[in-house]
Amino acid sequence: MRRARPGALPRGTAERALTSVEAGADFDDTDEDREARRDTSADTHRAADGRGEDRQLSKLWHITLSASGPEAPLKDVRRGLEQLAHDHPFLLTSRYANDHAEIRYWEEARDLHDAAAVALRLWGEHRQTAKLPPWEIVGLEVIDRETYHQRIAEGYGPPPAAPVGVHPF
Repeated sequence: MRRARPGALPRGTAERALTSVEAGADFDDTDEDREARRDTSADTHRAADGRGEDRQLSKLWHITLSASGPEAPLKDVRRGLEQLAHDHPFLLTSRYANDHAEIRYWEEARDLHDAAAVALRLWGEHRQTAKLPPWEIVGLEVIDRETYHQRIAEGYGPPPAAPVGVHPF
């Protein structure tokens, strides 16, 4: 049994505060709303948020990020990529060698510029926490969902990430 002053907060909760996060503009859309949005260009379609303001809806972008640098032990590269995948479960697949790696995932963003900016920060921001090698980004591909699926259907582009996870080249 824990003894405490009447009205005292449980230990470890004094500095914690719950915050709410506003749902996206398309949170409670019906099937008709989604169909109408598909028929309208994503660049021009805007949704009114709860405050009466217009804001552009986000869309999905397929990201392929390549990093390269001096050789590092394979087990360290794999461990770093596994930690990155654990920290960010949105990662589809990672392939690696002792001097380069490729990460593929889906990013949600308003436009290509935002998706690319987030992707370019990924490696650097998580280099310390995931213990990634000190490599630099040497390649970036950002394509929208429609283009990705069109490429797959036509037999072009990278195959779908069937073996999800971290794998050697």
